[in-house]
Amino acid sequence: MEYGRYLSEVIPSKDSLKLVQEEAKKYQEAHTAEECLTTALTLYQSDNFQIQEVGVLLCGYSGKERPEAIGFLKNTVSKHESWKVQEILAMAFDIHCRTIGYENALPLIHEWFACSDANVRRSVSEGLRIWTNRPYFKSHAEEAIRLLAAQRYDPSEYCRKSIGNALRDISKKFPQLIRSELESWDISSREIRQVSLLAGRFV
Repeated sequence: MEYGRYLSEVIPSKDSLKLVQEEAKKYQEAHTAEECLTTALTLYQSDNFQIQEVGVLLCGYSGKERPEAIGFLKNTVSKHESWKVQEILAMAFDIHCRTIGYENALPLIHEWFACSDANVRRSVSEGLRIWTNRPYFKSHAEEAIRLLAAQRYDPSEYCRKSIGNALRDISKKFPQLIRSELESWDISSREIRQVSLLAGRFV
């Protein structure tokens, strides 16, 4: 594939997130959603994880018009062994939510939070950070807090840390809301206490 060869020349062997993001955005701006998805699926087959990452971001860009791209993120990319690719999955999820509008994305946010795969659940809490800097959640901080707080029981420590950190982010602008939320929690379990300590660090 010509574009894949181009990427292998312009993307260095060392990690270059900014370049990955720039290349994906540039390609998306010049191509249709269908072209982005077709290219994304091809790039994902590369042995170069950064070229794969461009493909993952293109799935996020094409998801509004090609819903199968979001299914690919959820069912395939979430299984990738690289934590770096999982970070890009979170970015791709946020790109899709931004494209369709965060309020319109609420059903999808609930769906991904309910997924059995920890990488899928974490991609929501990580992807939308800082939640209250996002449109809709900026003026609906209580809803962002409610969505995140409901995940404090997550069986994965990996996810619970993400939830605690996301709530901590929000506490910098909305300390009283986070304080009130945390005061309602039963922290008798080590797991919930862990989330509470992270979330309440600045309150």
